[in-house]
Amino acid sequence: MDVHGTVADGFEPVRDAFIRNFAERGERGAAVSVHQGGRPVVDLWAGTADPYGTEPWAEDTVQVLRSAGKGVAAAVPLMLHQRGQLDLDAPAGTYWPEFKAAGKERVLVRHLLNHRAGVPVLDSPLTPDEALDGVSGPAAVAAQAPVWEPGAAHGYHAQTFSWLLTELVRRVTGRSLGRWIAEEISGPLGLDLWIGLPQSRQHRAGRIADVEAPAPPAAAGLRVRPRQSVADAYRDPESLTRRAFTAIDPLPDENTTAYRAAELPASNGTGTARSLSRFYAALIGTVPGARRPLFVPATLTMARTEESAGPDRVLVVPTRFGLGHMLHGPACPLLGSGSFGHPGRGGSLGFADPESGLAFGYVTNGLQRSVTADPRAQALIRALRGCASR
Repeated sequence: MDVHGTVADGFEPVRDAFIRNFAERGERGAAVSVHQGGRPVVDLWAGTADPYGTEPWAEDTVQVLRSAGKGVAAAVPLMLHQRGQLDLDAPAGTYWPEFKAAGKERVLVRHLLNHRAGVPVLDSPLTPDEALDGVSGPAAVAAQAPVWEPGAAHGYHAQTFSWLLTELVRRVTGRSLGRWIAEEISGPLGLDLWIGLPQSRQHRAGRIADVEAPAPPAAAGLRVRPRQSVADAYRDPESLTRRAFTAIDPLPDENTTAYRAAELPASNGTGTARSLSRFYAALIGTVPGARRPLFVPATLTMARTEESAGPDRVLVVPTRFGLGHMLHGPACPLLGSGSFGHPGRGGSLGFADPESGLAFGYVTNGLQRSVTADPRAQALIRALRGCASR
């Protein structure tokens, strides 16, 4: 396997784990990046841009991030709050009057971020064309009745998170969420990171596919106690799990120009591992070319303060969320107890760890059957943890 890029002294174990992902864990094409103190210490890419082809993964290949884009999108309302433009404890209907319908008058802005709003499903799922049109999604979640008392429980808003955030940001700023990120974050920081991939960048996008991971070696005499998993729950068409992930039905083709160009922050953020890592580095510290971190200390504290924890009504396992970001825990192991970020279903992951000053980005085109703790990403994190502890 030809691995391209650079690794700073002391971070060679991350490169070794990256290589093993191709040899042992079914990796097809991927990139990983790590920043420390705002500067890159790992920047690697390998494999092919098409998981079933021969076109090499290039230094500037961008990839659909799936839910890892949620962590990028979540920074926007936090920065708006930081600037005094958004009250997290105000009813969401203060900014979006139509959202007060069907018993959602008491849904707070923070509930849209911490997965407590109670609208992870749509009684009438959207078609792919409706999901991409920028109008039908916000209208559908505004009309949807909550499936639990808002604020009383939490459950992953797998698809509806897109329209909750895009419409909130549009009502507050007059700009789309994708445009806000481009103008206020990606442009100033020089990031290849978008919610809504521009036409001029479409040629750089790698293709993605669901692939089977190699089975781990069987352990002699190992007995596993059965328990319900998100995959089990997904097989039940009446479950909140199935209904949440199929709020768009059928799911759009993720390899089309139209899909990548739409603004669906819950599922179609696009970028490089390098830019995902630099983004998280910029949240917690100063990066070259920027005068200050994106988050002031109070906002950084809010971003990684636990808002929701325990059994997740959609993912069925215990999860931990702050204000839009997932927090370190059994369902989403990150670097340490203070880490915050977001995984993408099938592999991709971005996060920051303020205690160590490390930021991490990993993207892949071979999407495997993982939701929050992909084995390839976890192998890279274990290697990084060892580097950080030296």
